Amino acid sequence: MKKYISYIYVILSAVCWGFIGFSNRLLTGAGVSLGNRVFIRNFGTLLVLTVVFGLFHRQVFRIRWKHLPIFLGSGLISILLLSIVYFKCQTMCSLSVAAVLLYLAPSFVVIFSAVLWKTPLTKRKVIALVVSLLGCVMVSGVLGGDTTASWTGIGLGVLSGLCYASYTVFAHYGLARYESYTMIYWTFLVAGLGSVFFADFKTLPLAFSGTQGIVGTCGVVIVATVLPYIFYTKGLEGVESGRASIITNIEPVVETLVGVFVFKEALTVWTVLGVACVFGCVILLAREGGKTAVKE
Repeated sequence: MKKYISYIYVILSAVCWGFIGFSNRLLTGAGVSLGNRVFIRNFGTLLVLTVVFGLFHRQVFRIRWKHLPIFLGSGLISILLLSIVYFKCQTMCSLSVAAVLLYLAPSFVVIFSAVLWKTPLTKRKVIALVVSLLGCVMVSGVLGGDTTASWTGIGLGVLSGLCYASYTVFAHYGLARYESYTMIYWTFLVAGLGSVFFADFKTLPLAFSGTQGIVGTCGVVIVATVLPYIFYTKGLEGVESGRASIITNIEPVVETLVGVFVFKEALTVWTVLGVACVFGCVILLAREGGKTAVKE
């Protein structure tokens, strides 16, 4: 049962991450700049976590300084750099291309897991990875030919996938020494403080001048950042890294469904097939996880 609860945590994290596009659209519509969106997401998350953990989990504020490089890596590379390169990629490529490149991350995690931790690269996992990637391509609309890209944009997209994958790697080492909440807090302490250098404080009030900006801010901080990182990091306590990363491919499916039902975007045959592929991948990995749990 504990194993399946961990899977539920990972799935919930992907669902929450799927609302980041919705929140970003609201902030963009409110006139909030790229630098300020990066600042709002990371520094806003830091403030929320500081209050919550200050009230309920004060032990997260204590770490051994020799472990600081773990949090510097996760904060600067996995969170801050990811925000910058992914948002920049979206300005140089179509959103569908950017999404597919970002979701190269599970491929990188599976490779990292096999190389760094000698995690078995099973046939079921390879099949699930291929099916999941195929589902992402279908959901994105790439097969329909409705994409634009530049080589610089593609490079940034691949880099965003590497940054995204790196959190799972840093979390692997962080969770070996600290509880999940400590991993999350110190990651966003680094990312939040680093994001200060990208903020334009003269135009920042735009995010709080109307309902659209306020809802977008709450969405990007609480729904699309605080909750999913807590869920995902908790899930990593019971789900192997490569498998967890592949399961998060539910995120582009959620983003697509939000686009269909909220923004009235078209629901194509490719989208339906892609959704089926991604959920099939999750079921495939969950069954393998159950068998692994029995063996353990």
